[in-house]
Amino acid sequence: MQNITQSHKGIYIASTVIGFWLISIFLLMRYPIDFLSPWLYVFVLLQMHLYTGLFITAHDAMHGIVMPHRPKINFIIGQLCTALYAVFPFKKLKTKHFEHHNFVHTAQDPDYYQGNFFAWYFSFIRQYITWWQIVIMAILFNILKIYIPQQNLLLFWVLPSLLSTLQLFYFGTYLPHRGQHSNIYQSTSQAKNHFVAFFTCYFFGYHYEHHHSPATPWWLLWKIKDQEIYN
Repeated sequence: MQNITQSHKGIYIASTVIGFWLISIFLLMRYPIDFLSPWLYVFVLLQMHLYTGLFITAHDAMHGIVMPHRPKINFIIGQLCTALYAVFPFKKLKTKHFEHHNFVHTAQDPDYYQGNFFAWYFSFIRQYITWWQIVIMAILFNILKIYIPQQNLLLFWVLPSLLSTLQLFYFGTYLPHRGQHSNIYQSTSQAKNHFVAFFTCYFFGYHYEHHHSPATPWWLLWKIKDQEIYN
């Protein structure tokens, strides 16, 4: 029973992340908007964090570690998460992500750019966003606003997803890979603080550890950090 539980832990955690996102987005679509209420901004940040969780879960699916012995379930979970995030095609993201791992910090690395923060961010976004995605999202927005207040859609559906791209980029790409590094992964690692590491980007600030052990799911990266393989 212990082995069965362990082998299914990835799918339990993925289901929890997806479930929290679904519950949150459902409740917030009817939340009364009051810009003077601090809770409004708390909920925007919470939704941003849950969006980031969707993408991190999809990332684990790219590495086949949501459910290691069930590749079809990995694919379904990955595609579901990227679709909910912003109708991304999972296969394309997976291909580009493995290019990042195989050609890190080179011209063939889709996540790397030799420029300042903003130039790098827009280069990063252009690698993954397509016009047809924007068109589909625009169509969905115009359909949903028939049934849902437009302010709610903008504040809890559109804005958190955009903020999440900044969160993912800043903590998962820019900080770890900026500058030159002496290690083979051309990356650095966030200082060890598991509480901060979770809330900044689901332990993905422990980025050297991820490149060193890509088969480790996000929820176990703190254990790799505890091994102090990067100082």
